[in-house]
This record gives sequence, structure tokens and C-alpha cells, in this order.
Amino acid sequence: MTKIAVLSDIHGNTTALKAVLDDARRLEVDEYWLLGDILMPGTGRKNILELLSTLPITAQVLGNWEYSLWRACHRKLDETKPSLRYLLRQCQYIMEEVSVEEIEALQKYPLQTHRQYGSMTVGISHHLPDKNWGRELIHLGKQEDFDRLVVNPDCDIAVYGHIHQQFLRYASGGQLILNPGSIGQPFFLSDKLRKDLRAQYMILEFDEQGLKDVDFRRVEYDVEKELLLAKDLNLPYYQVYYESLVNGIHHTHNQEFLHEIAQDQGHDEELDDWLSSNY
Repeated sequence: MTKIAVLSDIHGNTTALKAVLDDARRLEVDEYWLLGDILMPGTGRKNILELLSTLPITAQVLGNWEYSLWRACHRKLDETKPSLRYLLRQCQYIMEEVSVEEIEALQKYPLQTHRQYGSMTVGISHHLPDKNWGRELIHLGKQEDFDRLVVNPDCDIAVYGHIHQQFLRYASGGQLILNPGSIGQPFFLSDKLRKDLRAQYMILEFDEQGLKDVDFRRVEYDVEKELLLAKDLNLPYYQVYYESLVNGIHHTHNQEFLHEIAQDQGHDEELDDWLSSNY
């Protein structure tokens, strides 16, 4: 019997991650899979990397935010676009504690990996096997895109993250497709579902017959504590983080809103000073 906690889309939410790990330990999981998007835009920096390093992680893949962090670190983002200036300022915050070398190390993980449990092959990715960003695998995605998760090599089960929603469906050949949801930033289109923003993860249990159980978990955590931590740490774009944790609304691509905050809170000036300096 093997119990696996599947963690995805932490997005730097320190308090939510700690609550999830407490829940997983209580349920005596044996190992962990990490599906990417570890840091940004939340409070966590070195502390999250150190916490994750203590876990028996047996599978890890590269999230799109890890790649965005690398691009921001190396000044490879368009400095004129508010959404990319937002990422650059988040990178500046991360690099107050996390070194370039540690950011480079996060890039070593593959886009997809596989694990074998008895006769079952499990494919693990952040999004598509060859693309860890985009909208192809949202709930309205095309069947042929979901089918890409279970080929090359053939898989019986596919697990992916990225869409911030707990999810179960099947590929055309009947293969099982699962998403654990997001620890740090759950997302719902429905107003009523959006009232429940507890941290999400998933536990898979394998025995000698195969996949014995799929447990979609939702874990309470102290949102106010996380927001107070964000204030104490002077987290950039605090209003954006507040909206995501309290109202489930994500402004990552809201150019006008991001520009307004950057101007009002002085983030543009802070960023320009950082970009003009060496590191």
C-alpha cells in the first residue's frame, strides 16, 4: 500500500502549505508529488524551499511560474507591460532571500515524468507534456488535448495541475485524468463555489490491485494570518494577493489594475531601481 500526497500550485502561500502538510502527515502519506508553481505571488520564499526539501518527494515537474521566475531573474521579460512588471517585481521580492543558483536549480525538473505502480503507468505534468502554460486543459478543453496526457508513453492515469481546480475526467481510451487543485490559489468560475477557497490537494492510494482510492482534500487554513504575514513582509501588490485569497479573483493579467497598483504603491519606482542595478 502506498499513499501519495499530490501538491500543486502552492504559489507562495506559506500558511496554506503548512496546513496541507499537517493534514497529509496526519493521514500518514508515504511520499509526495510536486506539480510545480511553488513560488510567487505569495509570501513564501526560502522558507518554502526549505520546507519542501524535508519531504520525501518522489516526482517533481516544472511549473510555468518557475520558468517565469527564471526569465524575470535574467531580465528576459518585457519591462513595459504591467503584467510582466508584476512578475519582475515578484522576482525582486523572491531574490531578497533566494539566490540565482537556487532559481537555476528549479529549472532542472522535466515537463513530464512517469511512475509505475504494479502494471499501471502514471503520467505526471504541470500542464501538457510539452507545454507547461496555456488554457488547453481547462474544463472546456478539447478532448484531443486531454488525450495528449496519456500517450508517448501510454499511461493508464494522468495527473496534472495548472488550472487550480480539482478535476476528474477520462481520456478517449478510458484512461483516468486527475487534477489535485491548487494549494495557494483555488479558482472557480461559479460565485457560489468561489465561497470555498480552502487549500486543495489530493491523496492517491495504490495497492496490489491498482488505484485503491482518490481523495480530493480541502484544508482550512488561517487566511488572515497569511495576509498579516504578507503585510509584515511588505509583499508587493498586496491588493492582488488579498483578492485572490479572500474573493478568489485573480488579477494576474489585468493590465489596468496592475498598472494602477504599481503607480499607487511605488512598485514601478522600486522595480526601475532594481532593474538598473546589478545582482
